[in-house]
Amino acid sequence: MIRVLIERIVATGLEHYYDCTIKRTVSSVIQAPGCISGESLVDSDNPSRRYVMSKWDTKQDWENWFHSDLRRQVISEITPMLESREKITMLELTR
Repeated sequence: MIRVLIERIVATGLEHYYDCTIKRTVSSVIQAPGCISGESLVDSDNPSRRYVMSKWDTKQDWENWFHSDLRRQVISEITPMLESREKITMLELTR
């Protein structure tokens, strides 16, 4: 099992639009094969910093979603709202 943390910096004033768009994404991603859960988070000290945390059965399940047409579509919608490129971190439980 893996977790994927995506960090994004949303341009000031576009937070509401980003949040509306990302809600659709999270509901789509949790229906993807191998996705266990997903949630959208905001940094309590920096309201422009947003995170998406998802949990996947396997790295391959994440890769399939990452390269899917649906994710490309969502990214094309939110990219204009971002100040910089998203940062993706893949995490595994320690053994």
